[in-house]
Amino acid sequence: MENCIFCKIVAGEIPSPRLYEDEKMIVIRDIEPKAKLHYLCIPKTHFALFSEMDEGGAEIVKHCFQVIPALEKALGLEDGYRVIVNQGENGGQTVPHLHIHLLGGEKLADF
Repeated sequence: MENCIFCKIVAGEIPSPRLYEDEKMIVIRDIEPKAKLHYLCIPKTHFALFSEMDEGGAEIVKHCFQVIPALEKALGLEDGYRVIVNQGENGGQTVPHLHIHLLGGEKLADF
């Protein structure tokens, strides 16, 4: 997408240190952290919502959820973490590119 900030980060047009990268996804720090540790797992393929996924998009999301546990130690999340995917404006999604929030590094409040 032409004006998508995450697509620009993936393309390298906007610099953001990558903590992890493979052919399908990147992991970066959230610039507005909601916890001591707050990362974003961003698929390299653009789609905003689960409802927009085709079979290929579903495979990418599956890949993300398979890789995340392997990154726990490197990201400092080995004591536990929260996984959040906001969907749509009412769900708190501020960037219309599907991404997975990983929050941890401290005891998180119940919600």
